[in-house]
Amino acid sequence: MGSENKNLLLAVILSLGVIFVWQTFIMMPEQERQQQAAELLQSRQTGEPGGTTIPGVVPASSGASVGTASVATTPFTSRDEALKAGPRVRVDTPSMEGSINLEGARFDDVKLKKYRATIDPNSSEIILFSPKGTSRSYFASFGWLSAGSIDVPGEKTLWTSDNSELTPQSPVTLTWTNPSGVVFQRKISVDDKALFTIEDTVNNPSASPLNLYAYGLLSRLIPRDEVASYGISHEGAVGSLDNKLQEYPLSKLEEEKPVEGRAATGHEWKDVTGGYVGITEKYWASAIIPNQDVPYTGVFSVSKVGDQKFLQSDIMSSEVTVPAAGSASYTLRLFAGAKEVATIDGYWRQYNITFFDKIIDWGWFYYITKPLFLVLNYFHQLFGNFGLSILFVTVLLKILFLPLANRSYVSMAKMKMLQPEMNLIKERYKDDKQEQQKAMMALWKKEKINPAAGCWPMFIQIPVFFALYKVLFVTIEMRHAPFYGWVHDLAAPDPTCLFNLFGLLPYDPLTLPTIGPIISDYARLGVWPLLMGMTMWLQMKMNPEPTDPVQKQMFGWMPIIFTFMLGSFSVGLVIYWTWNNFLSLIQQGWIMKRHGAKIELWSNLSSTFKRNKKDAPAAK
Repeated sequence: MGSENKNLLLAVILSLGVIFVWQTFIMMPEQERQQQAAELLQSRQTGEPGGTTIPGVVPASSGASVGTASVATTPFTSRDEALKAGPRVRVDTPSMEGSINLEGARFDDVKLKKYRATIDPNSSEIILFSPKGTSRSYFASFGWLSAGSIDVPGEKTLWTSDNSELTPQSPVTLTWTNPSGVVFQRKISVDDKALFTIEDTVNNPSASPLNLYAYGLLSRLIPRDEVASYGISHEGAVGSLDNKLQEYPLSKLEEEKPVEGRAATGHEWKDVTGGYVGITEKYWASAIIPNQDVPYTGVFSVSKVGDQKFLQSDIMSSEVTVPAAGSASYTLRLFAGAKEVATIDGYWRQYNITFFDKIIDWGWFYYITKPLFLVLNYFHQLFGNFGLSILFVTVLLKILFLPLANRSYVSMAKMKMLQPEMNLIKERYKDDKQEQQKAMMALWKKEKINPAAGCWPMFIQIPVFFALYKVLFVTIEMRHAPFYGWVHDLAAPDPTCLFNLFGLLPYDPLTLPTIGPIISDYARLGVWPLLMGMTMWLQMKMNPEPTDPVQKQMFGWMPIIFTFMLGSFSVGLVIYWTWNNFLSLIQQGWIMKRHGAKIELWSNLSSTFKRNKKDAPAAK
């Protein structure tokens, strides 16, 4: 086998290996997780109980251990019942609606107005926060901890409010006075997106100073059927402590003691500055954000009661002294919403929050993935369609890599023109492989040909492929983004399927017993995957068929293998690959024609169909 064929074979094997690993260890677990997530999402919208007990986590009363939680067990209640159980302040903004529970001043009711459970515009709104005691308990709580004996507001404290509704134009102030006459006030404001500002003030009428610790916590019940995290997108605790991004999936937090912001060496508690602590899901997140120049301690932990798990992220301030006959304040911010790139980046820049932009899991290739999204989003703003944006950006990438691709295709064209001379060298030195290789290299050097150049178009496509897959998977802007025709969600697989003739037959093959899951995982042969396989097959027919029978057979199977593999990928990714193949066909044909090399496409197609006709059994 010639060196040029070996290089091409190596490229093909590497590409297949990467796709196989991706499919086996990322896509298949991810498909199972997506199925679970879809079921959980419907359960979350209806508020159906998922078990019998729920952990209730409250901050410790000691200023030294806000991360340590006491655990209580209570029966599940429905979300609607929990929301009616006590007085509330309504929250209404352009992006969210919900309420604040005046018992404990807890943020436990947030719905996201702009996002629905499915592509059906009449489906239920996404619910982010739900009250404690429900099967999807998820809330934020703020307050004070006392190192002494002073009464501080707790989770059962009933606050009074000066307003019945919180909007971007009208903040509310909550008030509670303890038996000693110490007045606790909480001013809450909200912007038009997803950020609350909580300013806690303590008015001390006594003749002695008070020493307190301000805290904020996020707590979320992890349903027993929920997997710790996606293979490609982190879910769990997230934050920035000690000036570095920290991501802890549930499995890691369960194995270890609570993870704190600590000194670089040693295990003592240490106040840090900057950053945040939070809980992240695929598209949604919550985070508690301190002033970036004020010291604090952050903690991530998981509690267990039976088979129920409870994730908590806490912030505790350093000691706050309230002077005698004076007052002191402490401010925290709460993010609760969708991980929209523009919104996240806006808060990141406005408040200089360390690594807050990485609450969106852009992955290891941050400097490829995020710029790719920004370019796609820019053209989406121009075209009004992410599918068109993908097509246009593919053209731009082709132009960007045009010099490299041109050199590759020119080298391939020259190699074809030199094929007779190369065959003579092989024949001349057929018994001396070392001399054959020397003669080949001398010929390539003389003609200024790089035999490995033909691999570059394929290698260039791989990082773009993975970056685009990440963008389609993690960015909420791509969620439910339509294209044209039958494609209503670019982030989901092609909804059509060969096994019901692309919708002509009135049944869904994915729901068939036994074979439905097999089709879903391995044979989602929609229109776009089939088009991708066809363009890949045509691209291979542009080149001379390999003389080696093993290599020839492998190349023949490649389009089929890729068609089955990519059938369950996001259709936006398959559209990119199909369009890229089509552009490559045009580009390669133009360059080969320009350099006088024979375009093998039509002769290969003709020989293929003639061979198939010849091999067909004769009719009797």
